[in-house]
Amino acid sequence: MTNTDLFQPGTTVVRRDVHAGRVWTAMPQRVVADTGHVLTLAYWPGIESLAPTSWITSLATGDDTARKQGLADLAAGTWTLGPYRWQGTELLSHFLAGEWFSVHCFQDATTKEPLRWYVNFERPYQRHALGIDTMDLALDLVITPDLTGHHWKDQEEYAQLRRLGVVDDWTAGQIDRARGRAIGMLDDRTGPFAAGWPTWEPDPAWPLPALPPGADEAAPSSMPYRA
Repeated sequence: MTNTDLFQPGTTVVRRDVHAGRVWTAMPQRVVADTGHVLTLAYWPGIESLAPTSWITSLATGDDTARKQGLADLAAGTWTLGPYRWQGTELLSHFLAGEWFSVHCFQDATTKEPLRWYVNFERPYQRHALGIDTMDLALDLVITPDLTGHHWKDQEEYAQLRRLGVVDDWTAGQIDRARGRAIGMLDDRTGPFAAGWPTWEPDPAWPLPALPPGADEAAPSSMPYRA
C-alpha cells in the first residue's frame, strides 16, 4: 500500500456493515490517522447514519424483542434502513488491518469523561472508494477506562447469529482465536491499549461528516465469507 492509497486525515470515510451483498449500517466518520495498518476514525453527536429500523426501535424503546427480530431479519435478508442521529458520546475508533476486531474509546460528549473501551468483533475490514466495509458479529468486550477490568457483552446475540447461520463454524473459529488475541493485547498493553486512554475531542472546525450518494449500495462480492 502506498501513501496515495491511504485515507487522508480530516476527510470523511464511511464505515459500513455489509452482509450478503447488502448494507446493514452506514456511518460517515472523520479520518484522524491512517497508517495502512491502523485506521483511526472519529464519530460524535449530530452525525447522521443509516441503521436497521429494528435496531433504531430497540434503542428508542428498550424493546429487546425488536433487537432479536433485527437479527432474524439480518439472517433472512429482510431488513430496512432508516436514518439515525448519534448522540451522547464521542467515539474514537481503531480499525486494525486483517484483524477480526476493532477497538473503540467512548467518552461523554459533554464532560469528556472516559466511559469505556469497547472491542467490537467483526469481519476484517476491506477498503473501497467510500471507506471500509466490515460486518459486526454482535460479540463485544467492554473494558474499563483504566484497563483494569473487563466483561463480555452480547454473547446471547452472538449465539443467536450462530443458530441463524450468519456466523458459520469457520467464522466462529476465527472469532474464538480473535478473542484470545484481544485479551492478549489488553494484558500486554499493546496495540491501541499501549498508550492508555487517548486525550482527544472533535475539532470544532470539523463539519459533520455526511453520507455520500450510494453509501447504501454494495456489490454482492464486496464482503466475502473468507478473508
